[in-house]
Amino acid sequence: MSEARLHGVMGEYAESEKLLAAAKTARALGYRALDAYAPFPVEGLDEALELPDSPMPLIILVGGIAGCATGYGLQYWASVLSYPLNSGGRPLNSWPAFIPVTFELTILFAALAAVFGMILINGLPLPYHPVFNVPRFSLASKSRFFLVVEARDPLFQAAAARTFLEESGAEEVYDVPE
Repeated sequence: MSEARLHGVMGEYAESEKLLAAAKTARALGYRALDAYAPFPVEGLDEALELPDSPMPLIILVGGIAGCATGYGLQYWASVLSYPLNSGGRPLNSWPAFIPVTFELTILFAALAAVFGMILINGLPLPYHPVFNVPRFSLASKSRFFLVVEARDPLFQAAAARTFLEESGAEEVYDVPE
């Protein structure tokens, strides 16, 4: 298969330690367009692949602050500006009474920001990805570990990537067609 039509070369590993070692070695060799797939989180894999920090904490914080401001602002507008009611001499801006709704909207907006943020950041829905063309890739969610050297890497040469994956302990090496 020509390199122009490849998404990359994929190695299949039986153990997470071998995947982690292969990812570290690939980074040390200069490969930068790497991706790894595992049935469970592998500690140290994101550092080995040098993945950037997730923007999710900031997205959730902004969602929570927006919910807090919305909850308090809505109650302030209703109780102080739009329909002020002096009931028993309490102040119009009675913030202790506003806390439950403000808290609930903070949680609601933060949760919605988390859901929609994950959908957008992960590029979902993703009905097709080239790695789905490898028949054994279905085991990535069950019992096997996969490392892909992608063809967009500046150092990518299919034969060299295949040799590297074989030498790193991959049980099988596959070409991933585009």
